[in-house]
Amino acid sequence: MNVLKPHVSLNVSDVDAAVAFYEKAFGVPATKRRPGYAKFDLATPSLNLTMQVAPRTGANASHFGIQVASSEDVAEAIRRFEAAGLATRIEEHTTCCYAVQDKVWIEDPDGNAWEVFVVKADAPTMFATRAAPVEAKSTAEAPAPTACCTPTRAG
Repeated sequence: MNVLKPHVSLNVSDVDAAVAFYEKAFGVPATKRRPGYAKFDLATPSLNLTMQVAPRTGANASHFGIQVASSEDVAEAIRRFEAAGLATRIEEHTTCCYAVQDKVWIEDPDGNAWEVFVVKADAPTMFATRAAPVEAKSTAEAPAPTACCTPTRAG
């Protein structure tokens, strides 16, 4: 099999709000817009993301993520997200999913959480007790992880 890129299809309540969020998050306009539908066909990260207006079913994914090569790449994502006015939650040197990671979380208008993360080392446990995450300046509520890879809205 010759894989081109991952595809994620999201049901959204408001495609215009979702597109505005993802244009800020990815720093590029949607590739395709139709009534009730939008597509981002991204080279970096390599991703085919589509969204369509549909009722929320309650069968939501835990979260979505983009793995990057370095902590500097995570820092660049933080700068870009904040410059675009997106709320962020930052975790540095955290243990999650049997790995030590640096990461930043953002959340779309429908509550879908995204992380940009780098794996720095292997870890012997799924997660570890950790101090409160370092928070970046933000203009809105940001997702807050309550356990390994299970972000929820700050409040």
